Amino acid sequence: MLQFDEYKVKLNNLKPSLDDLSQALDLESARRELEMLESESASDGFWDDLEKSQKATRRMNTLRGKLESQQRREREWDDLFTLCEMGNEMEDTSLLPELEEGVAKLEEEMEQARLSTLLTGEYDSSNVILTIHPGAGGTEAQDWAQMLYRMYTRWVERKGFTYKIMDYQEADEAGIKSATIMIEGENAYGYLRGEHGVHRLVRVSPFDANARRQTSFASVEVMPDLPEDADIEIKEEDYEMQVYRASGAGGQHINKTSSAVRLIHKATGIVVASQQERSQFQNKDNCLKMLRAKLVELQMQEKAEKISDLKGVQLKIEWGSQIRSYVFMPYQMVKDLRTNFETSNINAVMDGDLDGFVNAYLKAAATGNWATK
Repeated sequence: MLQFDEYKVKLNNLKPSLDDLSQALDLESARRELEMLESESASDGFWDDLEKSQKATRRMNTLRGKLESQQRREREWDDLFTLCEMGNEMEDTSLLPELEEGVAKLEEEMEQARLSTLLTGEYDSSNVILTIHPGAGGTEAQDWAQMLYRMYTRWVERKGFTYKIMDYQEADEAGIKSATIMIEGENAYGYLRGEHGVHRLVRVSPFDANARRQTSFASVEVMPDLPEDADIEIKEEDYEMQVYRASGAGGQHINKTSSAVRLIHKATGIVVASQQERSQFQNKDNCLKMLRAKLVELQMQEKAEKISDLKGVQLKIEWGSQIRSYVFMPYQMVKDLRTNFETSNINAVMDGDLDGFVNAYLKAAATGNWATK
């Protein structure tokens, strides 16, 4: 039948691309590395070093997932081709919806796999430290910052990643004063690095009795989480440490000890804080992670060779500096100003559906094909 023949041609056209993915994803190297790690994990004393063994286990899981994903795509292709032949032989058009859905799903999975091959930056495979700050505007901006916080945590859940709160400061009336989370997942930084910048909201303010339209801004900082042995040395004399009591909404103390920590980097003026952990030691460790990540982000931006050469660079949270606009009225639209990718499904975006924006950024970054401003 003609419909089944058309899908057969479509699948045959997909097969070379599917085969090329194995090479593009460097699966042979992944297979060799997995075999080596599995051999090491079976050796005596492997589990004596808990940190090292956990790191190796996470790496093995990542490699297995990479190999199994390609195997799954190849099985899907075989199953769909068999379905084509069966439907054609039996002249059973009831199989067409299943075939249509399956081919569309396979094409989407292949596109996602191709995009992952673009993640070749030095830190793309790293976890992410993501910080959100409201701009000027009081409660309205603080509420927008919390909306962004929810959007990114929903994205994390959609991807099957995990996140840990490093710092979260509630505002007095609504929203947040700032929030920092650690996002853990394969290529987390590579996927999210394009989110770094100022995000603009236009809506009817729920805090305005006259229901006037309000524009708000918030900044999103995206930094790679670095291993302890990364080539970024921070000495105690490089920063000033302040301790204070952790507090929640309305000034209520989370605890009665000065466990919250703030670090001020002397050379750059960068300030980081953490109050989520119960101990001062854990909060200081969080701060050092954040400070290390911020210094690397600055180093990448300024291409400086020494940390001492860096100057603190703060995002200007104001009109004209935004990378993306979220318009709730008079119409609904989210538009990225760097790639021109846009969607009218603003509810899906705020529920964490960011793949369209992430993919558009990765393609533009790989080709240099940015939108003309």
